[in-house]
Amino acid sequence: MEFEFWWLLALPLFFSLGWISARVDLKQLLSEATALPAAYFKGLNYLITNQQDKAIEAFSEAVQANTDSLELHFALGSLYRKRGEVDRAIHLHLHLLEKKNLEPQQKLAVTAELAQDYLKAGLLDRAEELFETLNDDRYRQPALRALLEIYVQEREWQRAIKAATELERMSGVPFRIEISHYYCELAVIEKLAHRNNEAKQYLNLAIDANKNCARANVLLGDIEAEAGAHQAAISYWKHIEFQQPEYLGLIAPKLLTSYRALHQTTEGLTLLQNYLQTYKLPTLINVLYEATLAENGAQSAAKLARAELIKMPSLNVLDQLLQARTIVESNHEGTLESTALQDLQLMQQTVRHAIGNKTAYHCVQCGFKAKYHHWQCPACNAWESLPAEPTTI
Repeated sequence: MEFEFWWLLALPLFFSLGWISARVDLKQLLSEATALPAAYFKGLNYLITNQQDKAIEAFSEAVQANTDSLELHFALGSLYRKRGEVDRAIHLHLHLLEKKNLEPQQKLAVTAELAQDYLKAGLLDRAEELFETLNDDRYRQPALRALLEIYVQEREWQRAIKAATELERMSGVPFRIEISHYYCELAVIEKLAHRNNEAKQYLNLAIDANKNCARANVLLGDIEAEAGAHQAAISYWKHIEFQQPEYLGLIAPKLLTSYRALHQTTEGLTLLQNYLQTYKLPTLINVLYEATLAENGAQSAAKLARAELIKMPSLNVLDQLLQARTIVESNHEGTLESTALQDLQLMQQTVRHAIGNKTAYHCVQCGFKAKYHHWQCPACNAWESLPAEPTTI
């Protein structure tokens, strides 16, 4: 291939064009940097050093110096929200919306900020109205997440199901657990209204959404037990073992009640004993001990407690053993000296004092402590964030 000498003449021209282009870009960057007010950089410095009050003052000064910059307004509005001064953020963004020279995309951006202000302020109706207008691809997912939060707070479960389903489709993030609980909430409403057939339909939809929804089988069992169909109730509750066996402690007392109604108490105790051997749940120990004490007497209860104490040392089980032994000895006067019986009672009192009332359900999301189990954390609204078993505080 012959060498084209005209390329040698073209090289200096290309070099010159590239140099000119670079200089133009550099000039543009420098002009944009110098266009920013000095207060903007002061505000950034205050944010870095976590001086929010001074940062707000600096950004307010920057906004006054450059009233056309949406980014500066948004930064200031975000600071207002973070500081809890939501009324100032609302006023700021409403003032922006009153401008007649906003482009459609700019107007959408301001609307999104204002919707966040209303949500932070607890003005759910206004926030919902604005979020529903944000159909642009850029804002749709954040808007849906905010709407889902609003629907859950307002207990609008049908709309929550629709929003969560759309979010799942758009984001690829599963919402199966949440959707199953929304159906359970609808079932609870129907159950309280004595519309059991409708409640069952919702609970079946909950299981369709999440096959491991133990709550649905808990509620299905409750409906059957209240109707006197104890065998069906037991069947639903036993299915929890194959979903989330850690929740067996929640339904253990209900299982025993239904077995008693069917005059099959022994079978119920045997089932709970098998669960205890398999899953080692403290709640099961408590239920089984109380039931054994009531059905078979203190001697059998003491034997059960002793066996469990050998397997796993526990103050709670030790208290049960001491209680059962005290009952046994009290029922057989003369087998134990009076002082020895008093010592036994004293030991039990000491153990109970050491245990106290120090157990609670701890939310793994926010750390909220509850005396009773909740499917949804009352503090952060997360689902299934409280464990099935209480822990020592």
